[in-house]
Amino acid sequence: MLACELKDKYEGKIEFINRGKSGDRITDVYARIKEDIINLKPDYMSILIGVNDVSHELTMSCGVSPKKFRMIYEMLIDEIRESLPEIKIIILEPFILKGSCTEKLLDEFISEVRKMAEISKQIAEKYGFDFVPLQKRFDKLCSDGNTGYWTADGIHPTLEGHQIIKEELQKVIEKYI
Repeated sequence: MLACELKDKYEGKIEFINRGKSGDRITDVYARIKEDIINLKPDYMSILIGVNDVSHELTMSCGVSPKKFRMIYEMLIDEIRESLPEIKIIILEPFILKGSCTEKLLDEFISEVRKMAEISKQIAEKYGFDFVPLQKRFDKLCSDGNTGYWTADGIHPTLEGHQIIKEELQKVIEKYI
């Protein structure tokens, strides 16, 4: 959504390469660092990671602990910056809502995703990156209890949920263009 809008608006000035993969954890992103990030040599990179690290742990016992999440996230950032010292990285806040994937363990999801969100924010601050908050915006939008409009299952955004992410990310990206 953002790529289409900004490509039209800034014709010839911007190109988007989407390497996000549904279901990825920080370990999966790190495993693809060379192919999907370093070799492509982007000027800018955005990353939204953390929910699957929690979800995979709570539902399949193969997630990533907050301690390991921080360690691998920082390794990822350090390696990217070593290879691409001029890259600007934008970190988006992982968020969670009540839905079919989260309702049975909602308290645990909220607690653990908040930990990942705080780590993400701390990493952005440590490296001087832009941080895009999302949880408060979604919480406000869901104050009527209708989380299904924004996510299909508490984790995966609907088209409307993606629109919110697009709007928040666009605020940051456009200051660089």
